[in-house]
Amino acid sequence: MTIYICKSLISLSFKNSSHLSKTRIPLFSLLLFSSSPRTPIAVADYLLNRHKISPETASKVSSFVKYLKRPEDTDSILSFLQESGFSDTHLRYVIKVVPRVLSANLERSIKPKFKIFQDLGFSSSDVVKIVSSDPRILACRVDNRLSPSILALKSVLGSNMDDVSRFLKKSGWFLRYDLANTLIPNIEFLKSCGISASQIAQCMYHFPRIFLHKPTRIREIVKRVDEMGFNRECKTFLHAIRVISSISRENWELKLELFKSLGFSEDDILSVFRRQPMAFGVSKRKIKEITQLFLSTGKFDISFVVNNPNLLIYSVENRLKPRLRVLEVLERRNLLLKKPNLANACRITDKKFYENYVLPYPDEVGELFVIKKAS
Repeated sequence: MTIYICKSLISLSFKNSSHLSKTRIPLFSLLLFSSSPRTPIAVADYLLNRHKISPETASKVSSFVKYLKRPEDTDSILSFLQESGFSDTHLRYVIKVVPRVLSANLERSIKPKFKIFQDLGFSSSDVVKIVSSDPRILACRVDNRLSPSILALKSVLGSNMDDVSRFLKKSGWFLRYDLANTLIPNIEFLKSCGISASQIAQCMYHFPRIFLHKPTRIREIVKRVDEMGFNRECKTFLHAIRVISSISRENWELKLELFKSLGFSEDDILSVFRRQPMAFGVSKRKIKEITQLFLSTGKFDISFVVNNPNLLIYSVENRLKPRLRVLEVLERRNLLLKKPNLANACRITDKKFYENYVLPYPDEVGELFVIKKAS
């Protein structure tokens, strides 16, 4: 019956062009007459035929949502996302990560999430970048997760929404967690340990996962760091907490054994960790390679690495080896007025190293060192 009505309307439109000019029937509306809105269609067919989604993605999505009872409702959701600024690439990613968005309720489930962002002062482009960074945000409930999480972040990062937006564009996934019971108590405890709000905010941008541990876990970690003799007023205190929080007990023991096998004493290992906790965050392969690199020169022993643990976090191929080669050539040809401090030579920027050790000797070492980027 609906098909017959559709055909009659189209036929009538062509027979009476003057009537058509006065009362235009949108093509999309006519198409809806061709099938009952209650007739389910396969999600794979819907995505392949109507939205040109790849067969691989369509197949994956259909394993979660097989049929759409009201495909026109799904059209409305995707249209809303497009009107909100989502590109085709964004839409494909959203559908792939959160397939159930296709069968969500636009008015009750999707729009309220966008409204909460807008009410809190986020721009439309900010919302697109935040949601597309982790579309699973669209599966969060507004009242008991999304809104409290954004407000919790504001309390930590400040009322400037640009700062909150910058954080969420990189770590939108943060909003999926119960921040009231993790982030907030953890930060309050760390502040009570003497760590400044600015340090905490900076750590949030670069290493946010540390703040999502259970508060009891953070307290245990701080206790371990205290037992290692860390001064809570030292800037490395928070870095030590972060490193310990990211390493399992098993991996920690393996790194201790590695240091010992390379010739470090227990006091040496503790000294390295106190001076540069992030040295324990690099891979065992890198620790071994850098230590052996300096020992192989015959000019240094373990104490050199212990006193300069920053060396363990530098890039072997892009920083340490090129600089060692340049200095070796210059020393062998007696071109340096005084013996350079190797630790300082490795610490300075590429630009400064180039100016000090390469630019004055272009014929001797010009090809050994190339600045890849300003630093």
